[in-house]
Amino acid sequence: MQLGVNIIVLAAIYALIACGYVLIYRVSRVLNLAHGELMMLGSYLLLATASTFTGHPLVAIAVALVLSLCVGALVYLFLMRKMAGEMVLAAVLTTIALGILLRGVMVIVWSAQQQYPGQALGVVNPAIALPGGARISTMAALLVLATAVIYGALFAFLRFSRWGVRMRAAGQNPLLAAQRGINLHAIYALAWGLSTLTGSIAGMLISLDSGLTGTMVLIGLKAFPAALVGGLDSLVGALFGALIVAAAEISLIHYVDPLLSDVVPFLVLIVMLIIRPWGLFGTREELDRV
Repeated sequence: MQLGVNIIVLAAIYALIACGYVLIYRVSRVLNLAHGELMMLGSYLLLATASTFTGHPLVAIAVALVLSLCVGALVYLFLMRKMAGEMVLAAVLTTIALGILLRGVMVIVWSAQQQYPGQALGVVNPAIALPGGARISTMAALLVLATAVIYGALFAFLRFSRWGVRMRAAGQNPLLAAQRGINLHAIYALAWGLSTLTGSIAGMLISLDSGLTGTMVLIGLKAFPAALVGGLDSLVGALFGALIVAAAEISLIHYVDPLLSDVVPFLVLIVMLIIRPWGLFGTREELDRV
């Protein structure tokens, strides 16, 4: 029972992070390899707001979420917008450079020591007993719930809202969307903002559960195979890819060797690239444009 709970929690983490990769790629065809650093920046923003709004945890969390959304939009407006019309490789290399820069800035500002935003917020994280003798921490349970809510909200947003339909149109045919009066730069900025927001929510909940260190970037990197396994242009695929990667990782950690935890996601990715390079729910045509 505990093994199943661990798989669900890890799958929720990977799915919540992977949807950020999918959002940006689906709309702008850019692989954002700075997503892990942006996720970690959201956690440090929570740490900063927690010390600023002492005694008001809800206010600190709300401000950190708004700042994360703004950071994502500003990254596009002041950096990635310059890459519009350039080679896809140039945009990908730009995100790599951005990630390295952010990592250095965070170490300079907040140091490389482990931080505990939960203590600054005064938030407790008791374990919850489940049937069958399994246990789950409160923050891990909230993370699973947050993943379900965010995916439901994203599906509804993309299907029924005006801006969601515009995002889908921009991803399918940007030239036609622009001719119909859709502001592509606003759409791309929104996609970057939402991507950073969802990643930051994952990072904040992880930091509230187990603390905040520079290794959080590795979690963001391990979620990338989940997005690729499911298909970079599919949110449904991100869910299934996250579940497959998490199940393989937890199983091998439990039955073989815990040291394999950082290797398993990429082994699963290699197998999927051999069998079905465009992912479970991706399309061959989309992959050819990477």
